[in-house]
Amino acid sequence: MKKLVFILLSAIIFAASTAFAQYKFDNVLYGAAYYHEYMPSERLDEDIRLMKDAELTVVRVGESSWGLFEPREGVFDFEWMDRILDKMHAAGIRVILGTPTYSIPAWMAHRYPEVLAEHTRGDRAYYGIRQNMDFTNPTYRFFCERMIRKMMEHYAKHPAIIGYQVDNEVEARGVNNHDYFVGFRNYIKEKFSGDLKLLTKEWGMNYWGMNIYTWEEFYPRDGVTNPSYKNEWERYNRKCLADFLNWQCDIVNEYKRPDQFVTHCFMPYFHNLDQVESFRQMQYPAINIYHAVQDGQDGQWIAYSGDYMRTVTQGNYLVTETNAQATGWDSRGQYPPYDGQLRQNVYSHLASGSNMVEYWHWHTLHYGQETYWRGILGQDLQANRIYREFSATAKELKAIGKHLVNLKKENKVAILYSHDSYHALNFMPYTRKNHYPSEMIHDALYRQNIETDIIPCDKWSDFSKYRMLVIPPLYVATDDLLNKISQFVKDGGQVVMFFKSGYCNEHSAVRATLAPGPLREACGFYYQEYANIPAMQLKDNPFHLKDDRPISEWYEFLIPETAKPLAYADHPFYGQWPAITENVYGNGNLYYIGTYLSGELLEKIVHLAAEKAGILTNQNEYRFPVIFRSGTNSSGRPVHYIFNYGAESRTINYPFASGKDLLSGEKINKGQSLDIEPWGVVVVEE
Repeated sequence: MKKLVFILLSAIIFAASTAFAQYKFDNVLYGAAYYHEYMPSERLDEDIRLMKDAELTVVRVGESSWGLFEPREGVFDFEWMDRILDKMHAAGIRVILGTPTYSIPAWMAHRYPEVLAEHTRGDRAYYGIRQNMDFTNPTYRFFCERMIRKMMEHYAKHPAIIGYQVDNEVEARGVNNHDYFVGFRNYIKEKFSGDLKLLTKEWGMNYWGMNIYTWEEFYPRDGVTNPSYKNEWERYNRKCLADFLNWQCDIVNEYKRPDQFVTHCFMPYFHNLDQVESFRQMQYPAINIYHAVQDGQDGQWIAYSGDYMRTVTQGNYLVTETNAQATGWDSRGQYPPYDGQLRQNVYSHLASGSNMVEYWHWHTLHYGQETYWRGILGQDLQANRIYREFSATAKELKAIGKHLVNLKKENKVAILYSHDSYHALNFMPYTRKNHYPSEMIHDALYRQNIETDIIPCDKWSDFSKYRMLVIPPLYVATDDLLNKISQFVKDGGQVVMFFKSGYCNEHSAVRATLAPGPLREACGFYYQEYANIPAMQLKDNPFHLKDDRPISEWYEFLIPETAKPLAYADHPFYGQWPAITENVYGNGNLYYIGTYLSGELLEKIVHLAAEKAGILTNQNEYRFPVIFRSGTNSSGRPVHYIFNYGAESRTINYPFASGKDLLSGEKINKGQSLDIEPWGVVVVEE
């Protein structure tokens, strides 16, 4: 019996260590997705020669090739991938292997059409595109599990593989199959403990007589108008996606070695996924970031994506896809990067905490939907301008990457992101513009060199590490969350809060109290009315703006109690009520924006709050296109990235403690004048 207990305990300990051990990054990984199966068979050796010459260190393979791994039901072929992995290993190139579950084989769609997704109002998915399945369908799940287990049994011990990517860019994508709806109904039934009276009360189902008296009467998503139902449907989508990814992780973790990791790549549209729960069992979650280049290159979307990703992972992350050349599902978006921009973008990713940068992809396709989504090599498969810049950057990273990998950041500002508010404002929009301006907020901070984290408020309630919060419209929120924000201000924090915050409870139902509900004391005002407005001036231009019409779209009729008005609309009617207020509450301040405002005006308000928070330093004297990003490396040394996102040289006085420019090898002293070339970067280690 003791022996049996010992064996069981040993198995549990081994399983835990296998699931949660981490691949150790001792240098930055730099590479590309690689699909030899799309190329002539004789191409493999030449590709590997070019990769080795360029100092490429990692490739990602296999995630879209289920039809090759299992060409007929129950018939598996791994020989073609064995050849690729063996040659990569011989060349010293590390590999991330994907589970190919996002692109089902033709035999599955033909024999088991029930796996294909159905959408609202009778629409359905067809074969011929990826991600066309109901990812909760039991038939699909059966074949997924069999495929993953066969792959892991075959490949877990392969020495080339450092990690596994489960699925690819997962989203619900409008799945509305009958079984999916039944799952949603059961989810609601459990959430409300089977109490239909409670459900009717919280969702307001007496409206239009849509109350139900048995669970069989619970109606499908197709024609729903109720905002509470819609918001809960989005929560259910996020839950199902997290369950799906964790289910795949569970299978992979049964087989993977302790020195391997599990990841998943997703697009940086954060509202569609519960990232915290989805990445719970992954060691290095990943993200695919595509962004503007040429004159539009500014690093902001890279920083925005990384500032969210780094926070939800509470550590480092991977970039599994980003621009190499031009991108697009047709040839209308062919804007390749200027010279130097590919290199600059690599360091932009690393400055946010990425440990790996991979391009999609190594060579450009000759056929298929993504013919014009160009890789490092073009259709001629020859070395080119992008290849040469890739190679030069790879050689830099080989030399200095150990100083940059595993970067840690301790920011004092956070943007509070709300999945629920994003969706609720999409269901009940107040403007045709950006109804949830989190990117606009990040841009206002970024351009002033105020580094920030982005934290999901439905998973995060401890704000004590921050001095300042910037909050997009927190339209849907619990009393508990709003009270924690109020307490943050009372304890000395600075808050910049947008309109519509506190208006609805967690069920997306309007609070039956004076707005802004539980925030009233911290905000120092109340309001009863609001209006849509055209673009307007501010009376007397109190922020000295160049923009002569900085407010528009929305206006709340704020009635101050303890709040101090900072600006009024220059209008005979709306000018009765302040557009922007500041309230001293306890030891802190809450700045409230009761209108939709321009980027220039937002920058002014954010700067005012940052001054009160005491977080501004010499680097904040500079603005875009000069951008600073900082962190601490594995040796405990501060590392500072200085970017010039512009086509002209820029000169700055170096604002940090003395250090070494890792790229040039030169010593840099505090206050020293630095010239930064167009699309250039300086990286200094103190």
